[in-house]
Amino acid sequence: MEFIFNLVDSNQENRFTNSKKDVLKYLKIIGVDTRFISYTRNKIYINNLRFSKFSKKKRKTFNKQYPSIEVINSSLFQKICSKSSKVLSKVNPGATILLSSDENPLNDLMYIILESYTRKYGLKLVYEGNFDLIAKPLLLDDETNRIFSDIFHGIGISFKDDKTIYPLIKVSKKWVKDFLEVEIKNKKEDKLASEFMDFLKTVSPQYMENVLKASEFIEYQLKTKK
Repeated sequence: MEFIFNLVDSNQENRFTNSKKDVLKYLKIIGVDTRFISYTRNKIYINNLRFSKFSKKKRKTFNKQYPSIEVINSSLFQKICSKSSKVLSKVNPGATILLSSDENPLNDLMYIILESYTRKYGLKLVYEGNFDLIAKPLLLDDETNRIFSDIFHGIGISFKDDKTIYPLIKVSKKWVKDFLEVEIKNKKEDKLASEFMDFLKTVSPQYMENVLKASEFIEYQLKTKK
C-alpha cells in the first residue's frame, strides 16, 4: 500500500503556505510523524529516521512542495538526539522550559532538539517569563571534568539544581563539534582533572559515560536517603 502522500494532488499542495503550522500539517499528510523531527524556518532535522517515517520518497515529495527548506538526515544528529532523550524523557509533559537567548551554538542546538518535544511531550519553550525548568548547555566533557575536579579537591559529589535540565550532558564535545562544524569554547577546566582525563582516554575511550553514570547513581542514592 502506498503512503498517504500519494493522495496529495497538485491543487491541494498549492494551498499550503510557508508557515510552521502548514509545514507541519503537510508533513503529517504525507505520513511523517512530526514528534520525531525538529522544525526551523529553513531546515527540518530528522531526530529519528525510523520513528519519523521520513523516507527518501517522502523527502522528495516534501522538497517538491517546499524546495527552500532543507531536510537534514544526519546519523550523528540522530545519535545526539538519542543521548538527549535519556535526559528529556524524565521531564514532566507540558512543562515550560526557559532557554537562553545568548548567541551560542550550543543554545541553538538545544533549541533544535527541544523543538520536537513541543509535540512529543507538549513542552513549552520560552525565553522570558514564568517557567518550570531552565535548560543549560552542559556537555559530557565539561561535566566529567567538574566531577573529577570536585573529587580531587575533596568536595565530593555535588547535587544538581532540580529546576535545571542539561539536554546535552550525555553528549560529547566531539560529536557536537563534528555536527555543527564549529569550535566549541572550553569552559574553565581543572588542569589536574584534564590531565587525568587525557590518561583515561588512552585506556578506556568510553570512560566519560561511565563516570557520569556512577556520579548520577551516587547522587540518586544520597538524595533518596535524605
